[in-house]
Amino acid sequence: MREKEVEIKIQLEEEMAQGMYSNLSAVNHNGNEFTFDFMYLQPQQPKAKVRARVISSPRHAKQLMLTLQENLRLYEERFGKIALISPQQENTVLQ
Repeated sequence: MREKEVEIKIQLEEEMAQGMYSNLSAVNHNGNEFTFDFMYLQPQQPKAKVRARVISSPRHAKQLMLTLQENLRLYEERFGKIALISPQQENTVLQ
């Protein structure tokens, strides 16, 4: 039996549409869920502020990873390879 496609309407409030900049993230998990913390670390400051936390199921976390991989592949195909910077060069923590 074939699953029926459902059209999902997404509502995006004006404040949320502005987005939130993050230059640091942390991922934690337990047996039931993944927690993604998105932070902003100011240059030369030892403290990062969590700006958003997203809690998700393992299945959705894996789908997110696959979606990010595909979008990064397409980005690099169009704009070139993204160079990773070591934490020592950036003077920040990467996770």
